[in-house]
Amino acid sequence: MLKRDFHVMAAKESKIAFNMCHASNLIKLDDGTIITVFFAGSHEGNSDTSIYMCRAKAGESSEPVKIAGSDEAHWNPVLFAVSDEELVLFYKVGNIIATWRTMIVRSYDRGLTWSEPEELVPGDIGGRGPVRNKPVRISSGAILCPGSLENGPWRAFLDISYDNLRTLEKSAEISYQEEGNFSPLNKGIEVSEQSFSGKGVIQPTIWEDDKGVHVLLRSTYGKVIRADSIDGGRTFLKPYPVNMDNNNSGLDAVYVNGKLYLVCNPVGGNWADRTPLTLFSSEDGINFKEEAVLADGPGEFSYPCIRAYDNALYISYTYSRKNIALDKFTID
Repeated sequence: MLKRDFHVMAAKESKIAFNMCHASNLIKLDDGTIITVFFAGSHEGNSDTSIYMCRAKAGESSEPVKIAGSDEAHWNPVLFAVSDEELVLFYKVGNIIATWRTMIVRSYDRGLTWSEPEELVPGDIGGRGPVRNKPVRISSGAILCPGSLENGPWRAFLDISYDNLRTLEKSAEISYQEEGNFSPLNKGIEVSEQSFSGKGVIQPTIWEDDKGVHVLLRSTYGKVIRADSIDGGRTFLKPYPVNMDNNNSGLDAVYVNGKLYLVCNPVGGNWADRTPLTLFSSEDGINFKEEAVLADGPGEFSYPCIRAYDNALYISYTYSRKNIALDKFTID
């Protein structure tokens, strides 16, 4: 059983003028503060988009603060705690998705200040490191960063670090293609025009259990796709669809006490509507049970981030492209 403890807007009414906000990510600090990051600007993919951060505690959220921006589009911030002392933020920079690059900044004071941005992998074109979802530290101590590429057929990979993100090793790529199952485009979704021609799988979310490392993937084929690894994420067995519809929109999952919790739009079809947004649980990562509808009705409720702390689930997501919602559920 899950109990909803609060539902708030992480990016509350702001003095900062932006028309759109999207692609949130969150992390909870040891003092109870929830940091939420997202990109915002006039429209996804425009050069005025920047990375913003809010801090929330006891159900109240701060004014958004701009922490990264330039004359290029900024995208998909991702937070990760390397240690109790070091917090890192990854994000993409570039007006062209196929050739964007990944930047990293570090904080040693719980996100109050950040280092100067550096390229995660110097000279990379296409985007190493996490593309949208959170890295996961597995039982071996390695950090797995869920990546994907859009320069050609969409495909995914993991960036693996054995030295706390000082170096990264790229896994084998995960590809999935189906013939004759590519739905017509729905350009009512407010995304960058670059994205509509993509085909394949991107934006993995990771978990580890006693059988190995697994990913669920966003796809253009109307279903969530899964791939499994028995060597710590270096290579993957043949990917396959699970019993969950996917609308070619972001999803995220977290593994807690032998159960997988997934947040997604359970809607089939390429570029189908991004509503409702629903929380599911699963015993096997293939079949899913509905736990709660986070948001529904007209509009876009999408791109969730889910994390687990102290027997509770924390979820952030895009709320009609005008705000970022933040939910907490206690696991009974």
